[in-house]
Amino acid sequence: MDQETREFLDRKFNAIDDKFAGIDQKFTGMDEKFEETKRYFGVIAEGLRTEIRQVAEGVANVDEKLDREITALRQEMKSEFSEVKSMIKFSYTDLDQRIRTLEGSVSTLQSRMDRLEARQD
Repeated sequence: MDQETREFLDRKFNAIDDKFAGIDQKFTGMDEKFEETKRYFGVIAEGLRTEIRQVAEGVANVDEKLDREITALRQEMKSEFSEVKSMIKFSYTDLDQRIRTLEGSVSTLQSRMDRLEARQD
């Protein structure tokens, strides 16, 4: 190969090498930006994890409080229903006694009236 061709090819290969070096620098810059973006999203993801944990803890606390409130409400309702049943039972017994007394009085009056009517005949 002659000298002129060799110089020509050397210039072309050097130009190609320079272009590849520029491309390598661009990729290096892109790698750095990629790593920076990756770190940024890692920080954001960790912040989201923390917030999600806080929300989950809040939900668990509300759930526990709701369970306690429901348990207390059930106990209160059970107690009040028991009290109402007792009151109804007492009222029923009292009314039953009053009706029996009235029935006895009516029966006595009926007997007296029957005797009076029998005397008049």
